[in-house]
Amino acid sequence: MSDDFSRLRKEWFLLLVREVFDPEHGMFVYDEDSRYCYFNPHTYETSDQYFLVGVVLGLAIYNSTILDVALPPFAFRKLLASAPKYTGPSISLSRPSATHTLSDLAEFRPALASGLQKLLDYDGDVEDTFCRDFVIENDRYGQPVQVPLCPDGEGKAVTNNNRGEFVELYVRYLLDTSVSRQFEPFKRGFFSVCGGNALSLFRPEEIELLIRGSDEGLDVATLQAVAIYDGWKETDRPEDGAVIAWFWEIFAEATVREQRALLSFITGSDRLPAMGATSLIIKVSCLGDDTRRFPLARTCFNMIGLYRYRTKQTMRSRIWTAVTESEGFGLK
Repeated sequence: MSDDFSRLRKEWFLLLVREVFDPEHGMFVYDEDSRYCYFNPHTYETSDQYFLVGVVLGLAIYNSTILDVALPPFAFRKLLASAPKYTGPSISLSRPSATHTLSDLAEFRPALASGLQKLLDYDGDVEDTFCRDFVIENDRYGQPVQVPLCPDGEGKAVTNNNRGEFVELYVRYLLDTSVSRQFEPFKRGFFSVCGGNALSLFRPEEIELLIRGSDEGLDVATLQAVAIYDGWKETDRPEDGAVIAWFWEIFAEATVREQRALLSFITGSDRLPAMGATSLIIKVSCLGDDTRRFPLARTCFNMIGLYRYRTKQTMRSRIWTAVTESEGFGLK
């Protein structure tokens, strides 16, 4: 019964996070180059919604459930830097500083960061060439909005002497000031679950690892070694052994991108748990004799169901069609 509850809990997390981070809902904005998302400063959602998102991420850690959350690495540094003050015994680990640098922006919006770096490196006359003031231009649902970065920013030109200040204010506004209404309740929600002195023992990358899982290369041989099987009859039907072997061969022969897509199809995430591949048990189930039907996945069980396809090529074709055209429970 406890296994059933844990599987349903995992599926609940996966479906909820998929909805929350859906770009059409407008709570987060996405960058096509980095494939990361960040808080939408122009959202119409209330602060309570972001508080609940923070609670969900905290609960995911508490329940050892990895989530497909595409927040950039600096977001976890920002989160840990804002943690409640540690009150326990003195330890050697220090809290990360709450800075917002051009490198942070490059993680989320690399094209914009590259443009700002060119401004810093430009050898000519910045004021005459770029014609910029201390103003940031935002696109608020199709409406251009100008926001001064400092008092009287509209009348303060960007020059060779103050361009460093301009970039610093620009980055701070994008990553901090403009999203404070969203980040503050998100932070409170997260620490309402994961508060306590134990959190001070973690580094930002470890918090990211606990929430998102590991992006280390997939060791298919290890996944195969710890896998379990259901419904196969290798003793009575020797061909079952060949079908199982084909599956792992197809998995191993795939490109890294394809392997992660197949892992996501089976488990709901393309990343490994924080404890590595040995802690991810994939269940390979037999659905019956050869058919034109495609494999099925049950992400809450980390299960893939296969038919007894007659050839390896047929299995390969069915698997990649299923992975490409469907997700989760076979729903488009």
